[in-house]
Amino acid sequence: MEKIIPCTVLVLLLVFAFGAAQNITARRAEEFHVGVILDLGSLVGKVSRTSISLAVKDFYSVHQNYSTKLTIHIRDSMGNDVKAASAAIELLENYKVQAILGPQKSSEAAFISKLGSIKQVPIVSFTATSPALTYDSMPYFVRATLSDSVQVNSIASLIKFYGWREVVMIYDGTDYGRGILPHLVDALQQIDAHVPYRSVIPLSATRENIKQELYKLMAMQTRVFIVHMSSSRASLLFIKAKEAGMMNKGFVWIITNGIANIIDSLNQSVIEAMNGVIGIRSHVPKSQELDTSFLVRWNRMYRQFNPNELPHNKPSIFGLWAYDTVWALAQAAEKVRVSGNSNRLQSCKNCTSLDSLAIYSNGPELLKEIVQNKFRGLSGNFDLTDRQLPVSALQIINLVGGSCRHIGFWTSENGLSRQLNQNGLKITGSDSILGLNPVIWPGESTEIPRGWEIPASGNKLRVGVPSSAYPQFAKTSKDPVTNTTRASGLSVDIFEEVVKRLPFSLNYEYQAFDTNDATSSRSYTDFVRQVYLQRYDIAIGDITIIYNRSLYVDFTIPYTESGVGMIVPVKEKVNNNMWTFLKPLSKGMLFVSIIIIIYTAVVIWLLEHLNGNGHLSGPFSPKQLGIPMLFSIFEDKDKLECFLSRAVLLVWKFVLLVLASSYTASFASMLTVQQLSPTLTDIKELQKQGGYVGFHRGSYMEGLLVDIGFDRSKMRPYDTPDEFHIALSNGEKNGGVAALVLDVPYIKLFLAKHCKGYTMVGPIYKSAGFAFALPKRSPLLADISRAIINITGGDTIIQIEKKWIDKHSCQNEQKVDGSALLMNRYKRDHQNAASKLDDPNTQRYVQQGENEHIQDADQGNEVNGGCNDVDNGTATAKSMSHSPNTNGDLPGDCTQNNRVTDKTHFSLQVSVQGGRGGGGLICHNVAQV
Repeated sequence: MEKIIPCTVLVLLLVFAFGAAQNITARRAEEFHVGVILDLGSLVGKVSRTSISLAVKDFYSVHQNYSTKLTIHIRDSMGNDVKAASAAIELLENYKVQAILGPQKSSEAAFISKLGSIKQVPIVSFTATSPALTYDSMPYFVRATLSDSVQVNSIASLIKFYGWREVVMIYDGTDYGRGILPHLVDALQQIDAHVPYRSVIPLSATRENIKQELYKLMAMQTRVFIVHMSSSRASLLFIKAKEAGMMNKGFVWIITNGIANIIDSLNQSVIEAMNGVIGIRSHVPKSQELDTSFLVRWNRMYRQFNPNELPHNKPSIFGLWAYDTVWALAQAAEKVRVSGNSNRLQSCKNCTSLDSLAIYSNGPELLKEIVQNKFRGLSGNFDLTDRQLPVSALQIINLVGGSCRHIGFWTSENGLSRQLNQNGLKITGSDSILGLNPVIWPGESTEIPRGWEIPASGNKLRVGVPSSAYPQFAKTSKDPVTNTTRASGLSVDIFEEVVKRLPFSLNYEYQAFDTNDATSSRSYTDFVRQVYLQRYDIAIGDITIIYNRSLYVDFTIPYTESGVGMIVPVKEKVNNNMWTFLKPLSKGMLFVSIIIIIYTAVVIWLLEHLNGNGHLSGPFSPKQLGIPMLFSIFEDKDKLECFLSRAVLLVWKFVLLVLASSYTASFASMLTVQQLSPTLTDIKELQKQGGYVGFHRGSYMEGLLVDIGFDRSKMRPYDTPDEFHIALSNGEKNGGVAALVLDVPYIKLFLAKHCKGYTMVGPIYKSAGFAFALPKRSPLLADISRAIINITGGDTIIQIEKKWIDKHSCQNEQKVDGSALLMNRYKRDHQNAASKLDDPNTQRYVQQGENEHIQDADQGNEVNGGCNDVDNGTATAKSMSHSPNTNGDLPGDCTQNNRVTDKTHFSLQVSVQGGRGGGGLICHNVAQV
């Protein structure tokens, strides 16, 4: 018993000695003074204070042998820049702090970082995210967080992924709110998205001011909003937005990481008001360090500092960055091993309070150690080599039912993806087909919002309509009762059909563009410019898509055919040469025909002579050779006695039949082409001749002709189709023009009305056709273009063209008499061929410049040019009615006055082929029993 007591005393003495030694070592640890400036009244400030205090405690419990120890001096800025600056000066003057953590706000960090650069004191902020804080202007500033500029590409990727074209920015009127704007606008421009409005919420804005601003946003078309605000003001914004009905179906709300990073710490009522919001926040990878024990210790310390508040489940990413920042600073301080008494400046006379502050001589070395320190922290890889944390991955979340749903990730290398693999690379395969998980949008809708709406309480869509020179395309008038503008025409009908096919209702009104106004210069370019000047929301009519107009408006896809052509008169060319009938026969063909006739005659004479034919008896003479030649030409088989001679004659008759048919067709085609031909075939030819050319006044044709090389003195403008007709009829010698240059749709309409004496040459120039003009990046553009495709791809466009163009065609009224090929009725046939030039099929061939061929379908190869009476075998061409071929029917019919037997039925066949000079029309009756 006596031996045991001394042993116990010895053990106690050893334990006491060991504890005393530890206390002596702890007392010998040099104090490293660190200032902390936070807004302790804000949620981020409270979270950061807790994390900093817990980090100091945890670090030195692990590193008990360190010769330095951080001594934290916390100051409350109360969210005021002046108080933050005053606190920094006080910390530098009274505590000789060698580093400052915070400041919390970007505006506070701007001044304090400049002060730290002068005194060589590193300023490390884990909350100041403004891109305006750069190392170039503040070399001692270190951002232990992400810059707001790193998230703009992820936001732009979301906008592009869902196909939105316009967004509205809502931000604080502070350095923090404004700092992201240039970067975000640039990122949106890269994907061709537009920011039509920026909503700035000043710090002095009241609840009523915010409510009024939200009502203003509701009156706009854009329904995609990007919110970049502080958490307190964003909370108020979303509560008011819910009250205003802006958290319903059709709206899109995107929050930046400043709000999304602390979403778990917001009041539950605020989270419920944000139902359907999507956000971008920093991704925190799972780690063993961030376990349950840490969260328990963190919550216990949070309650110590904030006993009157409910405990939080976990710290936000800002709290994790604050925790890791303390560890990085503590490790850097140990490496520097500074003495706290070597930083005083010698006192000076007449010095200001700032000048009297000590310069930290070891500041450059401490800064170097901070930025070179790399480790795996609670927030992930903590690396300040670039004076700010690197971008690893951003998480996309969706607030639904008071909690966050994972939507996907964004990385700079791979863009959007559903999940990340262990290496942080984009997952490929079936899991990444759609790019992101489905989103529950505001109003609990699963349908992706269109991104814009026509406000029900907003003004009607202003639709500008010109009074076209061709009223068939667009025409306006005033309703005498309501005094509203009425519009009609092909373009108007197409627009109204488009509205019917839109997936939403469109409230609009017509507004007339007064082309008689002197300020408009009767120019369609001026009309289109009214859309750019926001006088009209959309311009419809016969508007041609051209380059210079597309610089300030967007066009829909065209709804008419494209191209520019010439209208030229058709000249009459009569050939009085008596040897015209020989022109279809080439020299080679004529020579071969003569040789074959002689050869056939010799063979027949030889066979008959050897057979003892009495007609060819006696000695050989030219007369005997002439008789077989007549046999070879005329059918006189009774005088042939030899079977072989008759066989030779049969073969020759077949060859003669082919030659006769070819000659007949070529001769008929030659006569028709010679009768009708355009006066001009090329615009360059007209330019070389110095001829006059006409165009539609106020159209882009004037500039086009100048670009081609025409002298303005040779160009004459006209207003109406009647003036075009008069100018062409008069000709150049009588003050008219040699040709008109117009868009193909105008030419089609002109030729439908003036069938005789004109034809189209070309197209001579490519154009995109007629379309509707909308403001740049209009959200209506895609839907209207899609509806136009629906219309032009079906029967609707055909019916509209029949209504406005075909009903004005003179083809429905013309009566063409007689045959188109009989020479003794040449004059009448010329008129028939001229009228046929207006047929769409003929026009097509004229444009291509193909040669004309007329083929006879009659079984007997006889060119009658009229309707054949089968019973009598005589040609009784009486009349032929020419009608447009719109439904696959015959373009003409033949009538005859002769009686037809009951057993005979007549089938009308028409062969129409156009050429550069004109066309022919043949009607044949084929008897069928």
